[in-house]
Amino acid sequence: MDIESVYKSKLINAEQVADLIESDTDIIVAQCASEPQGCMGKFHLAKDRVHDVKVFSVLTLKPYDFYMKPEMKGHFELCSWFHAPGSRQALKEGTGTVTYVPNMLHRAATDRLKVRRPHMFVGTCTPPDEKGYVSLSLGVTYEKDIFDVAELKILEVNKHLPRTFGDTHVHISEVDYFVEHHQIPPTLPSPQPDEEAMKIGEQVAKLVEDGATIQLGIGEIPNAVALSLKGKKDLGVHTEMMVDSVMELYEQGVITNKKKALHKGKFICTFAMGSEKLYRWLDNNPSVEFLKGSYVNDPCVIRKNSKMVSLNTCIMIDFTGQVASESIGIEQYSGTGGQTDTAEGAVEGFDGLGKSIIACRSTAKRGQISTIVPVLPEGTGVTLHRSHTDYVVTEWGHARLTGLTVRERTKVLISIAHPKFRDELTAKAKQMGYLY
Repeated sequence: MDIESVYKSKLINAEQVADLIESDTDIIVAQCASEPQGCMGKFHLAKDRVHDVKVFSVLTLKPYDFYMKPEMKGHFELCSWFHAPGSRQALKEGTGTVTYVPNMLHRAATDRLKVRRPHMFVGTCTPPDEKGYVSLSLGVTYEKDIFDVAELKILEVNKHLPRTFGDTHVHISEVDYFVEHHQIPPTLPSPQPDEEAMKIGEQVAKLVEDGATIQLGIGEIPNAVALSLKGKKDLGVHTEMMVDSVMELYEQGVITNKKKALHKGKFICTFAMGSEKLYRWLDNNPSVEFLKGSYVNDPCVIRKNSKMVSLNTCIMIDFTGQVASESIGIEQYSGTGGQTDTAEGAVEGFDGLGKSIIACRSTAKRGQISTIVPVLPEGTGVTLHRSHTDYVVTEWGHARLTGLTVRERTKVLISIAHPKFRDELTAKAKQMGYLY
């Protein structure tokens, strides 16, 4: 096979991708740093000739015309597995072009495939190598599962993407069309933790033993946790998202992956997003494997890790241990993501040493309200079922809920609430009959 000739024969531009969109179909696009921004910026051009096109995505990074403009209603609908600023804005403005898809991350792709086969998958990749293989680079959370079954497989080629290993390799013979769109991959800054976040990080670090396998996300609290883990030894990584803090812990000698029971010696993740430095570190790095989210986030797989520690954050938690991480009332803020996957897998660890940690500040809205509440607001989605809630951490301490009665849970949760709300919460608990 003449690799160069085959590749060139499949080259089209982003406007031509819009020409391939058909009415009443599903388009599934790659997420986060793998987002095909060149193609997605042209979807709206198909408006006048298509209707009822559903575009499935996660954390859509840009406010694309196909879902931000009210005139797209009836033509396009962004079906988001996890909301981002653009989709939240469109929902508030009532454009009628955005909806949410309830899901567990490890089943996001396979659940949708039970509804119907996608007409089009659009992702990103590296240029082909001398053998004709491209790398899907920064994410295979659901991308590879969808790629394998889509009617049309379109990849946006970006020479700035790192070549990664795992389930990321695709031969050009499997791809219908390529679009060249070279840009620096989207980056995500690492927020500097404040004093409150650092207190939470220190509380979490107390629960992480040497030799543990960890799952961290992105944000101020996970960054604070990473900074607090500097004294640990031989940590391993089995995580949904690869971020800068994990790379930094490896460079400091904290993460070695030597004690892992599963995939020993390897970082395991489904996608990555962070700095340009992170992307350079990932390029041709055989110690990092990007595997399908249907595998990495499967609780049955996660439970095979030794001393598994899953860290997730939340918006609020009620007296019984119900965790709300994605909505306030009926207002959908983000999504379930992998929280339930990783929490369930961790607490069911094969060695009995796994821990699921839910971390949050004790207050919100600049200290005006407590994040530990008697009951969740009406309509709030429960992200983590109370039966799976293990450790809860605030800047005031940590409480383990596993095995506790509702009365016991109420008492320990109030003990880690902000002091200025404890009397009020105690009075409400007595009124509800949870405390005497």
